[in-house]
Amino acid sequence: MGNENVTRCHDARIVVPQSPPHSREGFGGAALLIAAVVLVTPLRFSATAVLPSLVDRWSLSATGAAWITVSLQLGFVIGALAFAVSNLPDVVSPRWVFAICAWGGAVANALIAVEPIGVASAMILRFITGVSLAGVYPPALKIAAGLVNRRFRGRIMGLLVAAITLGSGVPYLLAGLVGGMRLPERPVLVILSVSASIGGLLVARGLSQGAYAPPSARFDSKQIVRVFRNRAMLLTHLGYYGHMWELYGLWAWVAIFLAQAPAVAAEADRRAPLFLAFGIVSIAGPIGSIAAGWLADRYGRTAVTIGAMAVSGACCLLSAFIFHASWVILVSVLVVWGVTAVADSAQFSAAVTELAQPEYIGTALTLQTCLGFALTMFPIWGLPLLADRVGWQFSFWALAPGPLLGCLAMAMLRYRPEAMRLADGRR
Repeated sequence: MGNENVTRCHDARIVVPQSPPHSREGFGGAALLIAAVVLVTPLRFSATAVLPSLVDRWSLSATGAAWITVSLQLGFVIGALAFAVSNLPDVVSPRWVFAICAWGGAVANALIAVEPIGVASAMILRFITGVSLAGVYPPALKIAAGLVNRRFRGRIMGLLVAAITLGSGVPYLLAGLVGGMRLPERPVLVILSVSASIGGLLVARGLSQGAYAPPSARFDSKQIVRVFRNRAMLLTHLGYYGHMWELYGLWAWVAIFLAQAPAVAAEADRRAPLFLAFGIVSIAGPIGSIAAGWLADRYGRTAVTIGAMAVSGACCLLSAFIFHASWVILVSVLVVWGVTAVADSAQFSAAVTELAQPEYIGTALTLQTCLGFALTMFPIWGLPLLADRVGWQFSFWALAPGPLLGCLAMAMLRYRPEAMRLADGRR
C-alpha cells in the first residue's frame, strides 16, 4: 500500500499514513503564518485596551462597557457557525479567507476611532470584528496543518496556539503598565488595525499553498451532521469543550482571584495581580502549548491531553486550599495551572485535522471552535455570580468538571481504533 501502514484493532482496518522521517519543509511558511497571527490577534483585545477611554467618551455604564466586550464574542460564535455551515474554509482557499477577514476586522476596528461613531455603532463594529476573527483562527489552523507532515503537526499547532495565547494576556499587561491612566483610543485602534492589515497581507501574498494541504471541497450541507456522527471526532470535540470550560474561566478571572487572595492583596503595588495574571496567561501558557506540541508528536495526542487535563484539574481543586497560602505557593500552583490549562488546546485541533475527512478539515475545525467559544460564555459570566455567594476561594471549583469530562472523552478515544490516525500512529 505504498507509504501506508495498516493496523488491525478490534477488527477495524485503520490506515495510518507514513510521513518522511526527516521532512521539515514548511516550517518557514509556519513562521510567516505565526507572525501574521500575532499581528491580527490584537484586534480581539483592542477595545479592552482602550475601554476606560471609551467609557469616558460615551459615558458608559458597567453594563454598556460589558456589552462592548460581549459583542465581539457573540460575533465570533455566530461567524464561526456561519463559516462551518457554509464550508467556507474548505470551499475557498483558507489563505484568502484569513486575509479578507483580517482586512475586514481591521476596517471595523478602525471605524470605532471615527468621532461620530456612537456606542450602538461601536457594538455593531465589535460584532463585525468578532465575525472577522472567526475567519482568521480556524483557517490559520487548517493552513498550519497543510504546511508540514503529520510527524510535526502537533508542534506547529502548539506554536500557533502559543502565539494566540501570548496575545490573550495583553489586556492584563496594558492595564498594569498604564495603571490609572487612559490610553487614547484613536491612535491605538488605528495602529492595531494597520497591524492586522499587514498580517492579512503576509498570508495573502507571502504564504504559498502547503505541500500537505488537502484539496478544495464542494459545498456539502451534511458535513456538520457527519462531524457528530463520527464517534472519534465527537469524543475529540467533547474533550475540547471540557478544556475550554476550564481555560476561559481561569483566564477571565485569575486576576480577580489573585487580588482577593490575602498574600497578594497585602502587596503595596495594586498592579501586582495584573502583572501576575499576565505571566500566568501569556508566559506560562505558551510554554505549555509549545512543550505539549513536542510531547504529543513524540508520545501521542491522547496521552498528552489526558496528562495535561489531569494536572490542570488537580490545580483547579487545589485553588481553594492555596487561597490563604503564602505568595510563593499561591503563584507557583497558578503558574503550573497556567501551563497545563492551555497545553492541550492545540492538540485537540491537531486531532481534528487527523480524524476529519481531509477535504473538510476547515469545517470541522471551525465547528469545534464555534461551539467551544460559545460554551466559554457560561464560566465567564457565571463565576462572578458564584463568587458573590461562596467567595472567590471556592469559585474555581466550578471549572473542575471541564478537565474531568475532557479526560474521560480522550480516554475513550484512546482505545478506539481511529486513535491510530493520531500523531502518525501514536495515540
